[in-house]
Amino acid sequence: MTKLGVNIDHVATVREARGGANPDPVEAAMDCIGAGCDSIVCHLREDRRHIKDDDVWRLREAVKTVLNLEMSIAKDIVEIACKVRPEQTTLVPEKRRELTTEGGLDVVKYFGKIARVIEKFNEKKIETSLFIDPSRVQIDASKKAGASIIELHTGEYADARTNSARLKELDKIKRSAEYAISIGLEVNAGHGLNYANVRDVAMIKGINELNIGHSIVARAIIVGMRQAVEEMIGLIK
Repeated sequence: MTKLGVNIDHVATVREARGGANPDPVEAAMDCIGAGCDSIVCHLREDRRHIKDDDVWRLREAVKTVLNLEMSIAKDIVEIACKVRPEQTTLVPEKRRELTTEGGLDVVKYFGKIARVIEKFNEKKIETSLFIDPSRVQIDASKKAGASIIELHTGEYADARTNSARLKELDKIKRSAEYAISIGLEVNAGHGLNYANVRDVAMIKGINELNIGHSIVARAIIVGMRQAVEEMIGLIK
């Protein structure tokens, strides 16, 4: 079965809207694990708009499955990751004013910097995933840079306004996953996936894990975190 990684960033977003300590992303992460998810994902942004350094350290202490740290290639963030030593890092593009990550990482453009970061993480025995658009050029660059995992950006699929556009983007994800697997990469996918659109992506042969955050946290406000995760796992199954 395709695995589920739950991104708990927006639990911290709700906390930061008021300040203080609640809701606690670590408590939310424990509920996600209790509900059966396979990994916990959090994004330590350079602007620290939601997840803070202390959250990452507490998650590292609490999460006994897989902690996946999303991050840019900024030097100070890389240094933190080397100290925290999550099981996995996912390198993503980051812009100061974006609401959420906009598009995949341009591995071709930033190849040298990305390759050096991957080498550093390999020395610490941290697996590296690259969040990229479903493009053969970016897949090839990811492999060449030394990544063992890619995460295909599903945002264009999720945002498609017509069925034909959605099917076109779905086919692009399928073909990209097939090609990446053929050259020895592990394939994950995520961005914009929700309870209405996840099934078709979950059915793509070879995709190892789906990383989903906002829709699960939004659902959890209504039904609680455990039920929200269980419902998503049910759809993936």
